[in-house]
Amino acid sequence: MPDDKGKSPSEILDQSEIDKLLAEAVSVPQFKVFKHDGTPYTTLEGLKIDSYDFRNPVFLTEVELRRLRMLHEDFIRYLSARLSLFLRMEFSLKMARLTTLTYEKFTESLPSPTHISLFKAEPLLGVGIIDVNPRLALTIADRMLGGRGHSIKVERYLTEIEIALIEDVLMILLEEWCSQWRTEQELRPLIIGHENSGRFLQTSPKNAIVLVLALEASLGDCSEQIQIGVAYYTIEPVVKKMQARRQKETEISQIEKKAAWLASYDVITVPVRAEWDAFQLSARELSQLRVGDVVELPRDIIDKTRVTLAGTAKFNGRAGQEDGKVAVELTSRIETLTNEKSR
Repeated sequence: MPDDKGKSPSEILDQSEIDKLLAEAVSVPQFKVFKHDGTPYTTLEGLKIDSYDFRNPVFLTEVELRRLRMLHEDFIRYLSARLSLFLRMEFSLKMARLTTLTYEKFTESLPSPTHISLFKAEPLLGVGIIDVNPRLALTIADRMLGGRGHSIKVERYLTEIEIALIEDVLMILLEEWCSQWRTEQELRPLIIGHENSGRFLQTSPKNAIVLVLALEASLGDCSEQIQIGVAYYTIEPVVKKMQARRQKETEISQIEKKAAWLASYDVITVPVRAEWDAFQLSARELSQLRVGDVVELPRDIIDKTRVTLAGTAKFNGRAGQEDGKVAVELTSRIETLTNEKSR
């Protein structure tokens, strides 16, 4: 018979059937995931799926990016000290970020107006970009002309004289940036041009990957940003050399060095002693011992001789006589772990 809502009992689902339908809905993937051979997975249970943006790929692993970050932290520290001496005023720098972007996204993110210097690091291929906020550039130029380093509030393009002054500072920056790679390769910096907008830059393909270093720079009461963008294909040769050197150092450190006998060891004297664990005495019994007393030893104690070198037990042996002299035959080596426990 249908119920008061017009449904027959067979059309009404109980709780177990609802749970079964929910479980099936969860187990069925909402999108297809393929194996290496092209066959799709029937369920996503036990799979860990991470999103990947093909429009903004990362060309370095997390470990490699961490090494580059440490390298650039040293570069920032040396550059800050050198610019402070050059400007005769504290010039502090702090890493804001070190990341990878496509060339198109990087150039679109450049503010306007701004001051852009194009540079090369001979003999590497490609052109790098340095973006300096105009207020910071004008403050630096004012300081170089004898000013007190107060922040310039106006936003405008730099004049030819101001560009010439700021390029002296940028050459110091590039020299320090190139010197951080000197372990892998000697680089020579060269400024080849300047722009005031990133809108029309065409120094790299739009989809080229760029390593972007953003710095927070402070001079007096002026605090603005400097960005350095270098295409991956430009620094790829030195990065590969750095990776190869790191791998070689790791392999060398993992090779176990074999012990070798040196001639200088021949004259070193080491105290050798044979001893036994005979028995235990109380302090009272020990105090009662006198010259001439006889101490009984176990019959098999000779076979339990322990030989120590410089106070450390190294061998088990058996005591006896050889050519009228007391001798100990070494029977086994005492492991280090046993040594530590006995101590």
